Amino acid sequence: MARNYLITGGAGFIGSNYVARLLSRGREAKVTIYDNLSRAGAPRNLEWLKQTFDEKSFDVIVGDVREADKIAEAARRSDVIVHLAGQVAVTTSVTNPRDDFESNAIGTFNTLEAARLSGRNPTFIYASTNKVYGGMEDAEVVEDATRWHYKDLTFGAPETQPLDFHSPYGCSKGTGDQYVRDYFRIYGLPTVVFRQSCIYGPRQFGIEDQGWLAWMIIAAVTGRQITIYGDGKQVRDVLHVDDLMNAYDAAIANIDRAKGQVYNMGGGAGNVLAVWAEFGPMLEKLLGKPIPVARSDWRPGDQRVFYADYRKAERELGWKPKISLEEGVEMLYEWVQENQSLF
Repeated sequence: MARNYLITGGAGFIGSNYVARLLSRGREAKVTIYDNLSRAGAPRNLEWLKQTFDEKSFDVIVGDVREADKIAEAARRSDVIVHLAGQVAVTTSVTNPRDDFESNAIGTFNTLEAARLSGRNPTFIYASTNKVYGGMEDAEVVEDATRWHYKDLTFGAPETQPLDFHSPYGCSKGTGDQYVRDYFRIYGLPTVVFRQSCIYGPRQFGIEDQGWLAWMIIAAVTGRQITIYGDGKQVRDVLHVDDLMNAYDAAIANIDRAKGQVYNMGGGAGNVLAVWAEFGPMLEKLLGKPIPVARSDWRPGDQRVFYADYRKAERELGWKPKISLEEGVEMLYEWVQENQSLF
């Protein structure tokens, strides 16, 4: 029997990729996209899905997760809810904290309530963020020639790292994170939290405020200005969207083990990249010429270092990244080159 999937934010970067994966399975999955289409790339991603798959194979509800009655109606028949909708940028949260809170905290609460009240006890996957750990001031970092790195956290930050919401975005996503965990403890809803690092891949219309790796590739290819905030040595672990979707699939398939759990989800220590001191030369090599950049001060909530210890997901879900940093970056670069008309 086909499972009913509700993907909030289903026309976004991660959402459209996951919808495409589900639809490629044929009758195994019935998919509903729930999206307010507010982000610039969403209408383009939705059009791509309509061109790639039979429009009759999926449903589209244009709605906002802040609309409690509407998301409740959308969730009535769902077996699996993948909650990706919300405000996604730290900088936007600083300039408009109310909208950020309503989109992320209230939107997640509404979606959880929709799941609970559906009476179907659906599996609930929540895309959280590494920003729930804040600046991790208790973790000593060391500066090298091209990057910062943790002094003692060899494998990266574990799920036991204390929460320290920093920035309105960290607070709003962290609120959702904790609500999702608690709906398992209080109501028995089979929920899973993924605290995601930098996810990248095709269909990502990155902008300066969010999706930095895709944004820099897009800017380099199209000749736009790139601004480096801070010293450019700040380090992130990057994870290709295909690997992230493998983790979603693994959690859904092993929900009896995964329910109520939190997993750090990133490329780990083996897929770490300094945002410009290391990525800049890599991008210049792909482009075949130097890339001029502007410089500016650090931005609020910008961690010098974050990379995830994903060993819990490896132990419990049998998951680990398969796409290397170099391979994934080259794949995204080629996608941007082939789709310049979209930017």
